[in-house]
Amino acid sequence: MTKTRKATVNVKGTDVTVLVHREQDYISLTDIARHKNTGLTDDLIRNWLRNRNTIEFLGIWESLNNTGFKPVEFDGFRKSAGLNSFALTPRQWIEKTGAIGILSKPGRYGGTFAHKDIAFEFATWISVEFKLFLIKEFQRLKEDENSRLSLAWNLNRTLSKLNYRIHTDAIQAHLIPHEVTPAQ
Repeated sequence: MTKTRKATVNVKGTDVTVLVHREQDYISLTDIARHKNTGLTDDLIRNWLRNRNTIEFLGIWESLNNTGFKPVEFDGFRKSAGLNSFALTPRQWIEKTGAIGILSKPGRYGGTFAHKDIAFEFATWISVEFKLFLIKEFQRLKEDENSRLSLAWNLNRTLSKLNYRIHTDAIQAHLIPHEVTPAQ
């Protein structure tokens, strides 16, 4: 089981959680919805999922990225999307289609998370301005992570170089005799 890493970016005064799941970045839809309306985050996500264009986008994304995606169940959602009677929760989408692009975590520290591609699409639906600021902050976060990884790599490289010198000098000083006799 892989451990998930979390980070937070502040976008226009709203903290948005970014976590790594299966070596992919997932962004909190709940936090993005909180920017629009703090009390109705679940309703905003469900309303977004009712949209026909959203269902099309999610289906295409899953088809491209998920070999376990169930297209027959997706077709049922696609036919019903946009109707007044159509309702869909993230958990229903995940369970019925085998989706991997959206995560639904229950509990106090839970929420709805989506792959960055899907989260940016949701952010567009909430506010185009907010989406652009989210992309900028996400890019800044990734650049910071890359620079930290680069520093760690350079430090490891330097330590290896120093250790090599120490080891070769020790071998030369203590194991290799100054003169080699014919018997040796």
